[in-house]
Parts: sequence; C-alpha cells; structure tokens
Amino acid sequence: MPPAIIIPTYNESENIERLAGEIRALPLDARVIVVDDHSPDGTGELVDALAARDPNIYAVHRPGKLGLGTAHIAGIRRAFELHVDPILTMDADFSHNPRYLPDLIAGLEKFDVVIGSRYVRGGGMEGRDRKLRFVSWGANLFARTMLNLKAHDCTAGFRAYRRAVLASIDLDRIFSNGYSFLIEMLFLCQARGWRVGETPIVYEDRRMGTSKISRAEIFKATYTVMRLTYRRMRMTKDAWLGRAK
Repeated sequence: MPPAIIIPTYNESENIERLAGEIRALPLDARVIVVDDHSPDGTGELVDALAARDPNIYAVHRPGKLGLGTAHIAGIRRAFELHVDPILTMDADFSHNPRYLPDLIAGLEKFDVVIGSRYVRGGGMEGRDRKLRFVSWGANLFARTMLNLKAHDCTAGFRAYRRAVLASIDLDRIFSNGYSFLIEMLFLCQARGWRVGETPIVYEDRRMGTSKISRAEIFKATYTVMRLTYRRMRMTKDAWLGRAK
C-alpha cells in the first residue's frame, strides 16, 4: 500500500504548494492529506486547487483553529479511509524537510514507529536561537525522565507509524489537543509495546510564516506529562499488585 503524509495547516499558504509538490515528486507515490483549520490566509482554498490537479492530494477542512492533536486525528481517520500504510505526520513549514521521508519509511522495516529526531547522532537544529534550543532540550528531558520514554526526541511531530499502531489506539480517548498530543501518542505507543526507533534529521527553523508555539502550549505540555506520569504510576502499581496475587 502507498504511504500517506498528514500535514496540519493554519496560515501556511506561503509553504503548502511547494511542500506538497516536493513530497509528490519523491518516488513514494504518497497520498498527501492536508488538514486545514479554516486558515484566514486562504491555505484551504489553495489545497483545494492542488487537489483538483492531483488526485493524490486530499484536503480536510475544519471550521476553526481546533489544535494540532485533533488535526492529526482528523488526518489519521482520513488515512484509514484511504487504506494506506504507513501513515506519516510532518509540519508544513519546512522545518521537517521532505527529503527525510524515505528514511522514516525505511526505518519501519525494523520498528513500528520511527521519529525524525534532532537528538540522535547525525541530527541537529539550524536557525534556532539558544533560548529555543534550551526550551526544546529541556522539554524532551522532562518528558523522557518522567514517563520513562525511550526515544530521545519525544516532542517531534515528524513521524512514521505502521497502520496497525494507530489502529491499536483509541483516538477518541486521547485527552491532549495541542503539541502535547505528540508526547501522549508516544507514551501510548510505548505502553502498548510497539517498537519505537529514531532516524536523524536536521530541524530547520521555518522558512516562511510565523511559529504557532505559545506559552500556553508549553503549559499544556507540562500538564500532559504530569497527567501521564500519574497514569504510569497507576499502571505500575496495578501490574505490581497483579504479580503479588
């Protein structure tokens, strides 16, 4: 089956046409699913025009800015309808360069989930100031430590999933809505025993447009980690009590 690439968008008219074109030019026969949150800059209309010219580009329109997590879920549901495998996610701003997509897919020969990682050998970041680098590094260290996650880049949205992985997760029960959704998804994948791997990428700060990350998103991510830590402790306690019986 062909792969699907899910791209959430909000005000990405400066990037989406070029990005979709570069993805479709790769020898992957990929389906491109763009989930647009009623962008005021006309991103949704632009994607409709692209889809009219290319039957392997799909537009999913939502009534407003509803959050990254639910955008991913909407894209995953559309991918299920298209009977594709694997299913990948990436940002629209070229911080995730499409040249790495074949590496993510190749990694699925060994793993069930593959992350395009800034924090493994060969990975890195370009164009980000030291403050943002420190925030990113600290957020990953916090999530890894509290949740015992094995991946080094827990907050990365550049991922490839086997279809079976996403089918095993009850998407309706995922609480996180913003960028913290990425942490929760990784937690659920690891908790279910799926094999998680990483492949190095160089993260490039967005070329056009403005960043969507805010202080509120950082707070939500912290809350998500604490909530999942409590859940992990309960799971560990229940497992220990089960062995003790």
